[in-house]
Amino acid sequence: MPQTKFQKLMFALITVIITVPCFVFYCSSYEAGGFNVEVIKNSWIFIPIEFVLAYLCEIFIGSPLSVKLALKAIDPKKNDHMIVETAIICATVGIMCPLMSFLATILYNGIIAVGLNGAPFNDFIINFIPYWLQKIVLNFPFALLSQLFFIQPLTRTIFRTIFKPVQQSPEQVVAEKELVGAK
Repeated sequence: MPQTKFQKLMFALITVIITVPCFVFYCSSYEAGGFNVEVIKNSWIFIPIEFVLAYLCEIFIGSPLSVKLALKAIDPKKNDHMIVETAIICATVGIMCPLMSFLATILYNGIIAVGLNGAPFNDFIINFIPYWLQKIVLNFPFALLSQLFFIQPLTRTIFRTIFKPVQQSPEQVVAEKELVGAK
């Protein structure tokens, strides 16, 4: 999977490009009482905003912390790579779901509801934590299942297609093994 900083940024970009529309449509459908054409039309306004927020959160917070957290729980030398990848996905969801739910609460229940729709600001302040917790509870199952069974497999397939593994010479393989063994 991603080896260089550029590849890590591209992997995060692919993930966010797939994830953000799924979540915006999911959350908007919940708020509207179902998925329909109006939900799709109204959701396109929020996708660029959430895309920027999600990408920044993923590259600066979600990805670095989730890898550290997963590697504390799972030893990559003793476990199959699929177990390690699954642990990283679960850790990422555990970090990104509350974080993005927090930002969505500010965006939808604060900026849009109060600023654009004229809802009382006191209502937002008093109910911020319940709004946030409700978003976490609603988003977490969808986040975990969609990441495990749809988004990450698709992201990894796209990533492998774009960044085909370079064949290493036997000398490079030996040097890499020595480098890993030296750590």
